[in-house]
Amino acid sequence: MTGERIWKRLRHAVLEIVLLGVCVWLHFQSEYFLTKDNLLLVLRNVSEIGIIAFGMTMVIIAGEIDLSVGSAAAFAGCLTAFLVELGLSPWVAVPCTIAVGAASGAFIGFARAKFNVPTFITSLALLTGLSGAAFKLTGGYPLSSFPGGFSYLGNGYVAGIPLPVLIFAGVFAAAHVLMSHTPFGRSVYAVGGNAEAARLCGINVTGVRVSVLAVTGSLAALSGILLASRMSAGSPEVAKGWELDVIAAVIVGGTSLTGGSGRVWGTLIGVVFIGVIVNGMRLLDIHEDGQLIARGIIILAAVLLSKLQQDE
Repeated sequence: MTGERIWKRLRHAVLEIVLLGVCVWLHFQSEYFLTKDNLLLVLRNVSEIGIIAFGMTMVIIAGEIDLSVGSAAAFAGCLTAFLVELGLSPWVAVPCTIAVGAASGAFIGFARAKFNVPTFITSLALLTGLSGAAFKLTGGYPLSSFPGGFSYLGNGYVAGIPLPVLIFAGVFAAAHVLMSHTPFGRSVYAVGGNAEAARLCGINVTGVRVSVLAVTGSLAALSGILLASRMSAGSPEVAKGWELDVIAAVIVGGTSLTGGSGRVWGTLIGVVFIGVIVNGMRLLDIHEDGQLIARGIIILAAVLLSKLQQDE
């Protein structure tokens, strides 16, 4: 391998190298950082945001964006609790809620295809609409009608690993295979790179857009259900600002906001990177204000680095 190719690979692995450096530095700052319990805590804390981020990666690669995922997650938790309160088994309410999440995402794609309304606008409207619906369902108060066993979904362990972390890993594997090894994944990249050229090549552009948004809507619902299970309640007040955290993780992972390029693997590294930074700052007892400033600087640096790589 020539020196130029080695340098090129190193430039595309900047985030992985920085993540490794940060982990080593935090290890010397806190002996607790590299313990098994803390590393599982990092993965546990990022799992709900990360599950949505894999779907958002597909949406952004396709040249679209979904700003409603935070409200969709909160609404999903409230809807599941509401259905259980009506007498449905949680194991019936969960798939019904995920189907509603998929439908709300598909609606954004439908509005884009049928009326050419930018997904930015439709998802922004859905953000407020779903938030209002969550308050309507619950009356503004948490619904805690779940049976005891339901909390296992968000708090249980399998072979010593938190169940949400295993679900997070499963969603990553499915998204990686879908985007890297299937014709559908190649269609998503083609639509995001040049939708008109993709259409002329016979790709169903509308189908691709509706599909990726439906997947993201269903993943937002799944994350909302996990959160409701962990809290043993569905609340309209949760998941505020998740859409920004999700988009930040995708951008930090190297996906271009202009569409056509990005990797699910990069999003995984971006999610873990942000989780490590947040965990490290808490271990070092840095105030919440400082954490927000640091996260803003990291996101800005990631965007500038991504832009430089695209220009090259």
